[in-house]
Amino acid sequence: MDTLKILLVDDHPMIRIGIKSLLEGEQGIVLIDEAIDGDECLEKIDATNYDVIIMDIKMPKKTGIDTTKELVKKYPNAKVLALSMHDEQDYIVKMLQAGAKGYLLKNTTKEELLKAVEAVSRGENYFSNDVSSIMLSKYIYKEFPSSKKEYKSDVQLTRRETEIIKMISEELTNADIAEKLGISVRTVDTH
Repeated sequence: MDTLKILLVDDHPMIRIGIKSLLEGEQGIVLIDEAIDGDECLEKIDATNYDVIIMDIKMPKKTGIDTTKELVKKYPNAKVLALSMHDEQDYIVKMLQAGAKGYLLKNTTKEELLKAVEAVSRGENYFSNDVSSIMLSKYIYKEFPSSKKEYKSDVQLTRRETEIIKMISEELTNADIAEKLGISVRTVDTH
């Protein structure tokens, strides 16, 4: 892995200190900077080109959602990884619509944070299992409302789509899946 420049955006000093101490010693990762809110983040982005921006959602002055929207509008190739305590569908959807490439909950492990940073730095999407489950349940409940009556679905998954979903549930990244199946990452994204 190449050396990564990371901007950590969170209004809580203890969170920044903890994440910084987790990542700084890892091979290939250099935490360049910290920002305490969206405004400071946008100022620092103008001065430095970061490989990954780890973004909290709830911050004073400007939320992570608003900051991400502005950031992606100004810098379309910005790679934002949301790191939040919020596991509500609404927050996740709004952050993804704003342009985040990944979403992790703050109860994540160091290993998963490292995998997410690496994946997002390569331009891939990354979602923790918890976030994937939340989003999948949103889709399932929308498409198949719960009741005692059985619903038949017009949606038929191909063998390949089923295979990819199984690998996602095993926490493989899109790049890992592509390598295992001998297909491109873009093809995995499409499935």
